[in-house]
Amino acid sequence: MSRTFHRAAVLGCIAVSVALTGCSAVTPSSSGSGGDLVLRVQGMPPATDKPALALFKKQVADFEKANPGIRVKGSTTVYDPLTFSAKLSGGNVEDVIRVPLTEPQRLIQQKQVQPITERLSEWDHFKEFNPQVLGPVSDSAGQVYGVPQNPYAQGLVYNRELFRKAGLDPDKPPTTWEEVRTAAKRISERTGKAGFVHESKDNQGGWQLTMLSYAFGGELEKREGGTYTATLTGAETKKALGLLKDMRWKDDSLGRNLLNNQNDVIKQFAAGQVGMFMGSPGTYRLATMQFGMKNTDVFGVGPMPQSGGNATLTGGDIYMVPKSVDSKRAAAAVKWLTFAYAEPQYSTDIAAQQAETLSADPKSAVGVPTLPVFDAKRQNEINAAILPYVNVEQANFRPYTDGLTKLALKPEPPYQAQQLYTALDPVVQSVLTERGADIDALLAAAEKDVNAKFSADQK
Repeated sequence: MSRTFHRAAVLGCIAVSVALTGCSAVTPSSSGSGGDLVLRVQGMPPATDKPALALFKKQVADFEKANPGIRVKGSTTVYDPLTFSAKLSGGNVEDVIRVPLTEPQRLIQQKQVQPITERLSEWDHFKEFNPQVLGPVSDSAGQVYGVPQNPYAQGLVYNRELFRKAGLDPDKPPTTWEEVRTAAKRISERTGKAGFVHESKDNQGGWQLTMLSYAFGGELEKREGGTYTATLTGAETKKALGLLKDMRWKDDSLGRNLLNNQNDVIKQFAAGQVGMFMGSPGTYRLATMQFGMKNTDVFGVGPMPQSGGNATLTGGDIYMVPKSVDSKRAAAAVKWLTFAYAEPQYSTDIAAQQAETLSADPKSAVGVPTLPVFDAKRQNEINAAILPYVNVEQANFRPYTDGLTKLALKPEPPYQAQQLYTALDPVVQSVLTERGADIDALLAAAEKDVNAKFSADQK
């Protein structure tokens, strides 16, 4: 399967990482007035994202018109790794749930979600899905359990203005981590800003260490037979942490705010205080719409730098149907998934219509790169259809789109990734805050802890 990258419209609210806001209580499914089936669906954008929320509401209205007898009730509930499993087991979730790409394999193995292959295959273009994006949401028998939205691949986000002030070429971002280190030190020395920031809390320190380890050629899990074990003590992961340690304690290029989650970093970036961080092109929307970045021309993004590896972490939102949902609602849920997520990513007419709707708002972002859900030919047709409505400076994304074609797309660890991240957060924090942090000992302790949990989970 080709890993060729293409541009696509940003349709709806992008989730670029694991969201960690708490879930609210969910009212059980019921029939609406006149006996209509009420379908509760996650994925409704927040009120702060007005263009995407307006688009969502229009989708709901169009869906209800095309499907008499079904009413859609949107929810802004987002995934919380600390509470989600209990809520899902208790049936206290919506009929359509949205989870990060770390979760489908665990949910499938634990039989907490149901296969949708039979119903989804009734859609005319089911066989045209990119197998690469369906693989992480399928079981070993080929049964599909979810529909992806706006899949992405991580890269290096950077401030083009700070690059200029530091005497760096904003059209040629670093391609190795040695170059990142050099650029970060130069930015810090010449501008007084943080040259590079690494997330370190709310499971995002472990998440970012995973993508950094991939760039060094590392792995954090292995599977033997049907059993997964954590492999956190690999030489590549140690090198990745060693790089962070040197940047912190030798170069002093990581700034003073060392305990950050993604929102913290993007907020600082939007305020012009950060030179570089690991993120996807979709962080452009968060920087501009949520954190008020005024000068959008400073936003640049390149492919993930490599130092021994040849891969970048890929992710995205996956929409799934809980096992507890009855057959009638499951059928309605798949209709919604096809209408709201599959068709807009396939149809040139719908893509153009949605792009036009979004572009009417000056704060929207149309043309931010994502990964293709279907084949290259279809994606090129989508790109052509939305071109009249693109309102971002696509030249600033070109280093990313050009460079990504050379990298393998690597999903997050397939089994209990959140447990890995929970264990690795304190490791990252220690390296960033303790000059004498023992990387070998920290990783060995984390690996032992995770494998004890893996062993208990897989009995």
